[in-house]
Amino acid sequence: MLWIGLLLLATWRPLALPDEGRYGEIGRWMLVSGDWLTPRLNGIPFFHKPPLLYWLEALSMSVFGVHAWAARFVPALHAGTMLIALYLAARNIGGELLARRATLMLGTSLAFLIGGQYINHDMLVACWIGVAIWSFAASFMHGERPDVRLALIGFAACALGVLTKGLIGIALPGLVLMLWLIWTRQLSKVMRLPWLRGLSLFAVLALPWFVLVHQQFPTMLSYMFGTQQFSRFTGTTFNNARAWWFYLLCLVLLLFPWALFVRTTPYASLDTRQKAWLSLLWIWVIAIIGFFSIPTSKIIGYALPVIPAWALLAAIGYGEWLKNKAQLSRWLLPSLALLAVLSAVVATVSAGRFSLSQSSIDVSQTLACEALPGDKVFVLSGFPYDLPFYTGATQPMVIIQDWADLRRSAGDSWQRELFEGTEFDPLAERALQGPEALATAQTRAGNWLLLPSSMLHQDLPDGWTPLQEGANWTLLRSAGKSPETAQHKGLAGCKH
Repeated sequence: MLWIGLLLLATWRPLALPDEGRYGEIGRWMLVSGDWLTPRLNGIPFFHKPPLLYWLEALSMSVFGVHAWAARFVPALHAGTMLIALYLAARNIGGELLARRATLMLGTSLAFLIGGQYINHDMLVACWIGVAIWSFAASFMHGERPDVRLALIGFAACALGVLTKGLIGIALPGLVLMLWLIWTRQLSKVMRLPWLRGLSLFAVLALPWFVLVHQQFPTMLSYMFGTQQFSRFTGTTFNNARAWWFYLLCLVLLLFPWALFVRTTPYASLDTRQKAWLSLLWIWVIAIIGFFSIPTSKIIGYALPVIPAWALLAAIGYGEWLKNKAQLSRWLLPSLALLAVLSAVVATVSAGRFSLSQSSIDVSQTLACEALPGDKVFVLSGFPYDLPFYTGATQPMVIIQDWADLRRSAGDSWQRELFEGTEFDPLAERALQGPEALATAQTRAGNWLLLPSSMLHQDLPDGWTPLQEGANWTLLRSAGKSPETAQHKGLAGCKH
């Protein structure tokens, strides 16, 4: 039921910008282009992250159709996997009652109901990091010799984590487990892992894409791991600078109201085995939050990998707090669960209204029904991430900027993520042109211009006729009109 609720919430809002527009469109482009090797944004290689999210989006959209819910099904599927993994782990640690309580707390949280429907890599990598930690830890707790099957699941989860978001897919589980093994004096068990089979499984799952892309784009690995991961971790010039306590606030918000039951005092009722698990949960939270607190750039989704451990700590703390309060046990848990769900509904509705205030969805429907597949769309003074997703475009937009100047001065911006991609494919640079391109484009039929609505009452480029003024973007058409044909049914996104 919790997962069904998540899927229902995922239908309520348009794409959030820029993330959902960016990552949803990359998956859609992969589907329509047939190029499953190279992630592309507006036809330009986009190597900020590995491709697992985009592959799964393309598969989902091939089954359910191209719309926001189909793309959101991918993070929702991983949120459901996270929930199942927490239930199994909690049942192993403390029994059925604890497992159900922890599952309810996670499943009614903002982390699950909002983070689980948001189209980006965070829920996916959080899921696989969690599966890896649970699996390896249970393998080590099996006895003097780690359980082989659980360890192999851990190796596979690390591979999928790397294929989702790079090195953190293996570094963070390794960090947590190593600290925990040292703390619980189990480090010698590491040598008894099925290393040959585990590393072989990891290599089969994780390495082929990196090898194939490196052969086609030799500088891709240094860009992805050097610029996009190491430099972002150590740099101070990237967006989203936050104070050191940012993730502490995130932990309260993402698991509200359940986080209020987390306690740091000792649990006298736990046995030795349960105390070992409890130490894992605290090391899990502290190590990963500490890791992500080092960079100045901080994003709330980066806290998602600790949420399973945080939810189990809350469930344990709730059980301890509820002792000698039997009169509260009947109504408190469902009441708080209802409060948590209502909070998620309010957050979803509010997010939807905010996303609509930034969206190009209104003009996209007009463009999808009026344009021919071969028409060109020019965009001035911005980048509508969601427009190609909504129109079903099959060729890149032409983005008009002073690119020569931006290459010298642009910071951590959407312009940079576009022009850096053209270094891998110079032909893709045709999608990035200067203002002079509009002078030629306006004289030819079949060209469209999109500009911010705030510019409509300023001096417009010559030769363009306004067709629709939307909330954020205005759609204009070039001189003349595209020839009508018997086959003209608009673009794929047209809803007649």
